[in-house]
Amino acid sequence: MRIVRLFCWLAALNLLAACVSDKHRAEDLSAYVNPFIGTDFTGNTYPGAQVPFGMVQLSPDNGLPGWDRIAGYFWPDSTIAGFSHTHLSGTGAGDLYDISFMPVTLPYKEAKGSLGIHSKFSHADEMASAGYYQVRLTDYDILVELTATPRCGIQRYTFPEADAAVFLNLRKAMNWDATEDTHIEQVDSVTVRGYRFSDGWARGQKVYFCTRFSRPFDAMTLDTAAIMKAGKRAGTSAIARFDFKTRKGESLVVSTALSGVSMEGAMRNLMAEAPADDFDYYREVARQTWNKELGKIQVNGTDHDGMVKFYTALYHSMLAPTLYGDVDGSYYGPDRQVHRADGWNNYGTFSLWDTYRAAHPLYTLLTPERVNDMVKSLLAFYEQNGRLPVWNMWGSETDMMIGYHAVAVIADAYLKGIGDFDAEKALEACVTTANLDDYRGIGAYKQLGYVPCDLKDPYNADDWSLSKTLEYAFDDHCIARMAEKMGRQEVADEFYKRAQNYRNVFNPQTGFMQPRDSHGHFVQPFSPDDYTPHICESNGWQYLWSVQHDVEGLMELMGGKERFAQKLDSMFTYHPSADDELPIFSTGMIGQYAHGNEPSHHVIYWFNAAGQPWKAQHYAAQVMHELYLNTPAGLCGNEDCGQMSAWYVFSALGFYPADPVSGRYELGTPLYPEVVIHLPGGKTFTLKASGVSREKCYVRSVKWNGKPYDKTYITHEQLLAGGVLEFEMTAENGNLAGMNEKK
Repeated sequence: MRIVRLFCWLAALNLLAACVSDKHRAEDLSAYVNPFIGTDFTGNTYPGAQVPFGMVQLSPDNGLPGWDRIAGYFWPDSTIAGFSHTHLSGTGAGDLYDISFMPVTLPYKEAKGSLGIHSKFSHADEMASAGYYQVRLTDYDILVELTATPRCGIQRYTFPEADAAVFLNLRKAMNWDATEDTHIEQVDSVTVRGYRFSDGWARGQKVYFCTRFSRPFDAMTLDTAAIMKAGKRAGTSAIARFDFKTRKGESLVVSTALSGVSMEGAMRNLMAEAPADDFDYYREVARQTWNKELGKIQVNGTDHDGMVKFYTALYHSMLAPTLYGDVDGSYYGPDRQVHRADGWNNYGTFSLWDTYRAAHPLYTLLTPERVNDMVKSLLAFYEQNGRLPVWNMWGSETDMMIGYHAVAVIADAYLKGIGDFDAEKALEACVTTANLDDYRGIGAYKQLGYVPCDLKDPYNADDWSLSKTLEYAFDDHCIARMAEKMGRQEVADEFYKRAQNYRNVFNPQTGFMQPRDSHGHFVQPFSPDDYTPHICESNGWQYLWSVQHDVEGLMELMGGKERFAQKLDSMFTYHPSADDELPIFSTGMIGQYAHGNEPSHHVIYWFNAAGQPWKAQHYAAQVMHELYLNTPAGLCGNEDCGQMSAWYVFSALGFYPADPVSGRYELGTPLYPEVVIHLPGGKTFTLKASGVSREKCYVRSVKWNGKPYDKTYITHEQLLAGGVLEFEMTAENGNLAGMNEKK
């Protein structure tokens, strides 16, 4: 049976290779991916192995808790205390680290406290590319290699001659995570299975696993301990030790499948995706899979660092959302029941407050079939939980962040004609979620036209009332546009009206969006420089511009285009004072613009609306050249499940979806001389910018299919139709011909 399945995998690999052009096969784009970018400073990324949107994120853990180690790994550290199969890419909250293995030779090193069994390592003995990670554990002289399939992690340990052991630690928990119950049982001489239940950011998380060793273990011992809560036994924690006597250079392959449903589901996943103990084969499949996805955008005419920055950003944009379902379609829902996706794949890990802005619009271009499945996943979550998710993973709603931005993802897909999901059900889910009066201030928002700052929210300890008002108004616009296209004009009218609620928190006396109490009073004192509980991870400067759906209306509130342009200038030139203590999320600062956090991401492109597109070009180039680097500290803020990198991918192409559901992309400045986007259906969209450089970052003129083009945006329809967009670049800034007005 394993031989048959292996033959099927070989056939799949050959088919995959056939889908990639000869040129792309010759150029290994996966080698340009540097997974260490973002593992230092505030990026919170992990360097381990994963396939695109895969359920498994197999990566090393340094063994210590803390905000810097939310992804399990922090570049300045010098220890490794295990290789676990689940991680979050660049989030600000720490969870997962499930099913952790650690190979050792005897006697092994063990520290007190959270570090436990560990080894020293050196970055000189470490390397990674897309779908592959390698490190030598210095204390044991063990070479560890990692790769992955969608639902399986494949490890290869190469030992010295030694008495060796492999630990499977289900007891250990880090950061927000807490072990609730575990189980490990032996199936045969090479196979074990079990589960780890935990509670943390993902509430009531259940991870089942099945592991196969490539040779029988000499002995297995199990260390169990009671988990006590309120003086009573609530569960059991377990650590298994597998002993091996190894020869010098002997390799052991450890293949582990995950499931959110059952141990039997994990066993089926293992047999379907990793039936053989062939590490090199699975590594090659992962490499080819990444090359197929990365090859959808072909960058020409740039240096090595430029290639690394672009393809690492594209790679990071494809680590989440993550597959969440077994090979038979089964998955564990938020209603704590097992469901089955019939003919589609279920996804989780939707960091929607971040990713609705650029990551999801990027998927509509590059992988619309996955967008269809993602929308179906959001709708299934609605059916099982009574509302669309805010930030979900592993069948759990975390209630993290604000807005109901699943609406934006659904509406964008519908407006672009993507997929075969039930549009009526989708609109119902959007409207129902937007009308949950007892949830996160929505009732007060509907009644007053804003979320009051003195309202207590049982779902969120943070106030963030001003931000909620602005986020809800944008989402309401998304619902209105979708309803209008569906011919549901009554619904559209209601939500177009609600989308104007942003006006209710604009204070003409200060010229800023300002929190209000339930009596209608603007909060005093107020300074737009301050980071207050009323504004989500930002200050008044940064949230002033969160009206992506109605920039003309915002301009009117500010007193017209000239005043709007002046305020935009101030945003980028009014710098915090040297003694200001900025919060951890205010990074990548240019004046008050904070590129390290998402509310600022579209603001650069509003210079187009101000009739000053050369300033958008100037600041976009500055961010791309100075705040994205080919170093471990090369991200200026949390990666946030792909959003930080999706901004770079779009901006490097020369355009950005400032209003994600408008079907328009604001033109900026391209980063590379030529880029070809390989679109679904075989068409190509080519961007040319001959002579572009750090200095020549300004656009003198644009041609579309050889003809002069005078707009500062392109449409989704233009892009999908294919063609050539050509930029004439210059080092001169200013009001340049053909680019002087938003048309």
